[in-house]
Amino acid sequence: MTDTSRDVLERIDREKEQYLEELKDFLRIPSISTDPDYRENVLEAAAYLEGQMKAAGLATEQIDAGGYPLVYGEWTGAEGAPTVLFYGHYDVQPPDPLGEWRNPPFEPTDENGFLVARGATDDKGQTYTHVKAVAAMLAERGSLPVNVKLIVEGEEESGGTAIERFVREDGGKRLGADCVVISDTSMYAEGQPALIYGLKGIAYMEIKVTGPAMDLHSGTFGGGVTNPLNAVATIISRLWDADTGKVLIPGFYDDVRPIEDWEKKEFAALPFDEAEYARSLGVDQTHGEEGYTTRERVWARPTCDVNGIFGGYQGKGAKTVIPSWGGAKISMRLVPDQDPHDIARKFTEYVQQVAPPGVKVEVEDLHGAGPTLLETEGPAVEAVRQALEEIWGAAPVMVREGGSIPIVQTFAEVLDVPVLMLGFGLPDDGLHSPNERFKIDNFYGGIRTVARFLDRLAESAG
Repeated sequence: MTDTSRDVLERIDREKEQYLEELKDFLRIPSISTDPDYRENVLEAAAYLEGQMKAAGLATEQIDAGGYPLVYGEWTGAEGAPTVLFYGHYDVQPPDPLGEWRNPPFEPTDENGFLVARGATDDKGQTYTHVKAVAAMLAERGSLPVNVKLIVEGEEESGGTAIERFVREDGGKRLGADCVVISDTSMYAEGQPALIYGLKGIAYMEIKVTGPAMDLHSGTFGGGVTNPLNAVATIISRLWDADTGKVLIPGFYDDVRPIEDWEKKEFAALPFDEAEYARSLGVDQTHGEEGYTTRERVWARPTCDVNGIFGGYQGKGAKTVIPSWGGAKISMRLVPDQDPHDIARKFTEYVQQVAPPGVKVEVEDLHGAGPTLLETEGPAVEAVRQALEEIWGAAPVMVREGGSIPIVQTFAEVLDVPVLMLGFGLPDDGLHSPNERFKIDNFYGGIRTVARFLDRLAESAG
C-alpha cells in the first residue's frame, strides 16, 4: 500500500465519527418513495445528499427525469484516467410493522456496534460510503486518481422508472464510464467480503378479485355467492406445489438457464450451516424447490412468493362478513434467461384459468426487471478484489444474490462496461424488515475500501 493511500485512510479514521453523525442525519429523513404522503421527505433526502456531495467537492445537480430527482455529482479532473460511475438510492422501504421496532425507525440507534434505522444498510449507509471516500480523498489530496460520477435515485424501492428512462435516453453520453460500482448488497459473512456476479430479475404482480357489489352478511348470504377472499386463497394455492416447491404456472421453467457445474462446486465449498441459517431466521427448517440446496434455490433458481393479502375485516374481534373484494401482491424472482414480460403474461393467463366462477379477476403487472450475470474478470474486477483483500484481510468470494436491482441490467446493457456489486452489509442486517441495521465498522470499512479501490484502479491503468 502506498504512503499516499495510507494518508487517505488515516484521514478517514480521524473523521469517521463525523461521517457517522452525517449518516444519522441522513437516516432521520423518512424518504419512503412508495407512499405519496412522504413526498416532501423524499425531496428533503435528495437535497441533503446533494449538499453533502457539494461539500465533498463535486459539481452537483438534481436531474428531473420524470419522477423523484436523480442526485448527480461528478469530479472529472483526472485527464486520461479511468472513470468510475457510482450508483445508489436515497429512498427507503416503509417501516411497517411499526410495533416490531425496538426504537423509532427514523431515529438511528447504536445497538452494540450496529446502527439501527430504516435505510441504514439499504441503501443510505452504503451509498454514503461512496460520498465520504471521495470527500476524504479530495480533502487530503485536492484531487482524485480517477474520474468519478455519482448518480443516486429516489425510486429504487418503488420501481426505479425515472433512472431507467434517464439511463436509456442518455445512452452513455453523460454517464459514460469504464465501470459502475453499486453498493446495495451484502458481504458473504462478517469479515468475509464478496463480489456479487449474479442478480435475480423480478415480475411483481397484483391480483384484485371482485365479487358482490357490497360486503354481505356471511350467514345470510354464505353459500350463495363466491367469497372473493376464498377465491384469492384458491388462486394462491394453485401457484406452487407445497410438497415439491415447484411453481405450477405453465411454462414458468421453460427458459431457466441451468446452474453451471462450476457454480455448484463453488456454492458447495462456501461455509454454510443449514441449521444455524434456519435458527437465525426463526424457522425450524428450510424448505423450497426439491432437488436443489438452499444456496442454489436462493441464488440461482426462480421463485414465486406472496407478499401481501388484503381485503375483508381486519380489525379486532369478529365481524361476520363476505367481503366485496380481496387481493394479493405476488413477486416472482427470475433467473437467466427468463423474461419478466413473458413471465407476467404467463402468470396473468394462469390466474384467470384457475380462478373460481362468480368473481371478476384483474391482474396488474406493477413492475419487472430482467436477471443479470456480471463480468468476473478484468482490470476493474481485479482492482476491487485487491482493495477488498487489503482492507478486510480476506479475498472476496464470488456469489450470486437472490435480490433484484433493476438498474444493474440497464447499466450493463446501455453502458457496456463492468458492473461491480461491492456490498458492505451483512446477511442478517434485516433490510426491508423491522430493526434494519448496518454494522458501524462495516460503514467505516466500506469508505476505506472505496478509497483504496480508486487508487488501485488508477494504478492498474498505469
